[in-house]
Amino acid sequence: MKRTSLGPLQPLDTTIPDPALIVLIGAAGSGKSTWASTWPSTQVLELDQFRAMVSDDAGDQTATVSAAAVLHSVLEARLARKRTTVIDATNTEAHVRAGLLDVARSYGVPAVAFLVSTPADVCVQRQASRSPARAVPADVVRRQHAEAAAAAPHLHDEGFAHVLCADRTHRLELLLRRVSGTRRQRPGWDGGGSLLGLRAVHRFFGSEVVPLWRWHVGSHLAGGDHVGEIRLGPDRLVFALRSDVGGSFGFDLLVACPVDDDCDAPAWEPVYSVTDLLVAQTSATVCTVHGGPDRTGHRQGGDHACEGEAHALVKFRSA
Repeated sequence: MKRTSLGPLQPLDTTIPDPALIVLIGAAGSGKSTWASTWPSTQVLELDQFRAMVSDDAGDQTATVSAAAVLHSVLEARLARKRTTVIDATNTEAHVRAGLLDVARSYGVPAVAFLVSTPADVCVQRQASRSPARAVPADVVRRQHAEAAAAAPHLHDEGFAHVLCADRTHRLELLLRRVSGTRRQRPGWDGGGSLLGLRAVHRFFGSEVVPLWRWHVGSHLAGGDHVGEIRLGPDRLVFALRSDVGGSFGFDLLVACPVDDDCDAPAWEPVYSVTDLLVAQTSATVCTVHGGPDRTGHRQGGDHACEGEAHALVKFRSA
């Protein structure tokens, strides 16, 4: 298990059997598709995509019945082959879940309820960034949120073998492993856009990571460099965007001190790709207090004039 300065990077959740039918449950805008992206795309059946298939418009609600019929046909074909399948739809209505559970039972595949319980106000706010065709009215979003909350205590009784809550499920490592397997290392900066844009994030880590990223404007954790993080449920990785090495741009990952386990000072590891995130604790970690091996293999000394940075790390943790 790799350590970050914010604690251990938790192992993948093992309560999800394979094969399984995984039913995401949450209001429109809750972030279901972000969680769905932690599974291989071939395993994910997204209702919006099936609406687009049958009507050329993912937001065409009049196509929902036809789209659901096609989705169920694909679902049955997959479960007949004992393939893990993820249903990316709101699934807040009991009769919809009952239909999915019937299919899972008929093929002898356990069903997992995966609750994405984002606050209703956040779900409503996210509709503003959607196209008019895909934006869901606020009253509908709030109804879906209430339905999901009411269903949560009874999901085991409905027939789900496992019930997981997104905010207590560790899947960031799985997402990074999947993305790193499909991306080549592409260091550098394309020179366009603002520093606080997402071009560098996209270029280094890929489009799948962009929805998980947020900047911490005004943070002093990295000595004046911009600070951002990748967050998925309880998993969190913190970065500094560096622009002072040879005139080029790159990211450092905040990691644990390589010298002293009790040290709270920031330690940084350069990362150039998603794959680097998975091996970042194995080499070149430099603590701002204790130093560490530099890129030539020599030890770098630090001094305790950096105590202000250690204090900043404590403040950042509590943010």
